[in-house]
Formats: sequence, C-alpha cells, structure tokens
Amino acid sequence: MNRKLLVLPALLGLAAPVLAGCGDSTGGGGGGDAIVIGSTDPLEVSADQPSPLDPATAYDGGTYSFLNNTFQMLLGYTRSSTTPEPDAAKSCTFSDTKSETYRCTLRDNLKFANGHALTSEDVKFSVDRVLKINSDIGPASLLVNIDSVEAPDPKTVVFHLKTSDATFPYKLATPAAAIVDSEVYSATEPLKGLKMEGSGPYKLDSWQDGKAVLSANPNYTGLIGKRNNEKVEVHFFPSAAEMMKALAAGDVDLVNRTLESDQINKIEQGTVENVKLTETPGLAARYMFFNVEDSSVKDKAVREAIARLVDRDSLTRDVTGRTATPLFGAVPTGITGHTNAYFNAYGEPNRDKAAEVLSDAGISTPVKFTWTYPTEHPSTPDKEEAENLKKQLEATGLFDVSLQPITWKKFLKGAATGQFAAYSLSWLPDFPDAETYIAPFFADDGFLDLNYKGETIKNQLLPATRRSADRGKTDKDFGQMQEILSQDLPMIPLYQDKQFVASRDGITGAEWFLNSSSSAQFWEIGRGVTG
Repeated sequence: MNRKLLVLPALLGLAAPVLAGCGDSTGGGGGGDAIVIGSTDPLEVSADQPSPLDPATAYDGGTYSFLNNTFQMLLGYTRSSTTPEPDAAKSCTFSDTKSETYRCTLRDNLKFANGHALTSEDVKFSVDRVLKINSDIGPASLLVNIDSVEAPDPKTVVFHLKTSDATFPYKLATPAAAIVDSEVYSATEPLKGLKMEGSGPYKLDSWQDGKAVLSANPNYTGLIGKRNNEKVEVHFFPSAAEMMKALAAGDVDLVNRTLESDQINKIEQGTVENVKLTETPGLAARYMFFNVEDSSVKDKAVREAIARLVDRDSLTRDVTGRTATPLFGAVPTGITGHTNAYFNAYGEPNRDKAAEVLSDAGISTPVKFTWTYPTEHPSTPDKEEAENLKKQLEATGLFDVSLQPITWKKFLKGAATGQFAAYSLSWLPDFPDAETYIAPFFADDGFLDLNYKGETIKNQLLPATRRSADRGKTDKDFGQMQEILSQDLPMIPLYQDKQFVASRDGITGAEWFLNSSSSAQFWEIGRGVTG
C-alpha cells in the first residue's frame, strides 16, 4: 500500500509571538504494544561526544528529535503549528516594547520524571548552564543574546536580552532551552553517558544494545493533550539498508531518518508490502561551506568559479535520486524571505565563465583544494556527494579536488572550529523562520567558524529582522542578506531535501510525526488509534 500526503502548509509568515496561557493537559491514550521507530542517526557515546543526550552539547537533527520528546521547554509546538505555544509555561510574553524582556509564568505542579519539583530556578539553571558550558558542538549560539535570567519566585522566570529579538520565543521552544533537573545535572559539566532527566511527555527507561526504551511520563503536565501510545522503542541501525529490512519484516513500525532514495522509490511504487509513505514539506537545506581564510579557497575568484560550475541537477538526480530539489538561496523555498539570489548571480553551470573568472584573477589552474566529508553518518549521502562534486569540478580541468573522509563527530567539531577548507552540511531548522538559516552561520558566535566577517549581515540586517514581531515583514532584509552571501560566497546552497516518513499499515499519525521544525513527535503515533 502506498500513500503520499503533504501535511504542512507553506510557511508564509508567522504571527507575532505574544503567548497566552492554555489549560493543563493530561497524558494517556493509545496503549497496546510499544511503537518501534527506526533511525540511522549515530546517537552513541564516543570520545568526541561523551554526553550525547545533554542539551548543552547536543545540536544535530537526530538528537534534537529525541530530546524533543523527553525534555520539556517553556514553549513548544503542536502538529503543524508554526508559532510556539506554552508547554512548561502557562503563559509567556514580552513585557516591554523593545522585545528585550521576556517573562514566563510556569504551570502549576510541574515535576520531572523522577518526581522532583520543577521550578523557575530549574529553568534559570538550565539556560545558564548551556551558556557556561558553551560547547563547541552545542547550541549555545541560540541563547547567546541572553544578558541575564531571573527567577523572582518559583513560578516566574524573566529573560533580559542584550538586544531586541522577536524570535526569542522560537529559540525557547528548541532543546537548547530544555529544562534539566538542577539536582541531577552539574552547572558546569555535561552529563556523561546515555542518561537524562527531563519532564517531557516520555521518560527514558533503558538504553542498551542499540535500543532506547521510553514510556509515557506520568508526571508530564504541558502542551500535549494526548499521547497515542504508552511506550516507544527507538532502534538505531548502522545503515539504511538494515533499517529498511526491519521495516519490511514488520520489526519496525515507522522510520524517518533516514531513507535512501531507492528505498523511497520502491515504497512509492508499492513494491514494499504493507508499508506506506508520507511526504511532508522538506525544510532541510544542504549547503557547501568555505573557510574563507584557508589559502586554497581564500581568493573569492576560486569560490565564484565553483559557484559557476556546481550542477545541482546532477546532485539531486545522481546523489539524492530526485528526493531533493535544487536550492539557489540560503533560505529554503516555503520560508518567508527565500530568494533565488545564487541563480540570479550565476545562472546555469558554465565552464567558460568559470575559467574567465580564474584567469582574470591571475589564478593558475587546476586549483587544488581539499573537500572534507564525514563517514559513519548514514543519514546523508556524504561520500556519494563528495565524489559527485569532485567529478564535476575536475571534468572542467579547472580544479584538482582531494577528498578527506573523517568520522562524524570529528567532522562536526572541525566544522565548528574552522578546520576545513570546504565541506557540505545538511541543516534542519531550529525553528520555522528564515533566521535559523542565516544566524547559526553568519551571526556573532555562530555555530560554524567560517572566518567570514559579513558585517552588514551581523550588525545591520539581522538585528533589524529581530526587531520585527511581524515576521512576514522581514523578507526584504533576508533577501538582501542572501544577495550579500551570493556575492561574498562563504557558502553555496546546493539542494533542499524532501522529507518522508515510512510506516507499516495500521500505524496512524505519520502525517503529524514531524513538526514545523522537522523534529519528531512520538506522541502522535498510534496503532489503530487517532489523536
């Protein structure tokens, strides 16, 4: 059986984030056997990441999906909502006209899964520790605009921001602001191992042999009104092939991260018995990044020549199997502010124009540089993409590309600390707004170190968008940012992934499995029940 649904609306502007309280919600519902979810995300303890489940050190799509279900934030999302709503909070609002002071009142009787009371002091502790730990591979950049946090009473928390930021509520709805138990977590050190203590809709019961077992948290009080199951198991697979085999055999009920293109095509064609496919709008963007101070790509003419040669149609056809579409702007289609700035600047691939750019700059060919890509990360076709790009560039005679494979964790840390000349990275949104595709890379204290100054973006345009509560009115500034990036070329957008959820017949809720930030919502999945 095959079914394809488009379930999230195009994100054409978000409402002003002034939030009112809503009634307390209760758990329950669903019942039955555990829902088994398959994943190829390498979520494990390693020398490079000894604390994979700590919100202070976790900042990748797979981990965020896991944390989204086990930790609670002040704000969260329901189904396809694009505006955060109160979760641990009963209400939140800016208490000034400059969007610099944000006040939240907590719900009554909040508790962690272990029974400890959750108060405003825990919220303050959680946010402060992310900034204190300031992990190279963590999400501190999302919270760096916080000047101070107050907890004047057990149910009130007040955030004082350094500068205006109308998107701050969206940042509080990410796991960067996950509330941890101050009696369990250190204020200055990450919690090592596969351990966690949160107040989300699920609690972690065990993690062994590549399987995480979660059950409904009876202490949860928040935004989620009903869970369509009482137990979830997440099985981690070393490859998409093994995960698909388990899905076809009925050992796994649902998978999202990550199906390969040939598997998607087989399900679409109805050749995988008793498995259906749900498609949701793809908000994951794939970018090529440059360390603009690396000697091999420092000259902008080198980066421009690459921009004039990259064949996105080849990438989406030969690497992604048409499960992605070419992207010509830093902001994906479907998000307010998207433009085709790179196509407007460089058009279709053109070898003659690329050669002219290099010649005019006095650069000898072939230009040599190293392309770094991660191994041990089956969620993206990094090796295939690297080989495709190498073939594209070298076929022109203008480039000589060396490929450097390294482990995923070393890759992530190296990208964050500016160790590579060139590489690509898939980016899932922290929240459904254009800022999340610009600020993590080009704001002060961004997630990546590209040695790119971008003063106009950092000091003028991005701050201007943060002063606007009406996000639909920021498109001009985001358009200008993309024009600047297309000229300075610290990055080149490659393609925009489509998103698919594959599930067994009898499994319901697949169309709601991913929220508007592409994070998983385990509570939506049931066995013959609807939410």
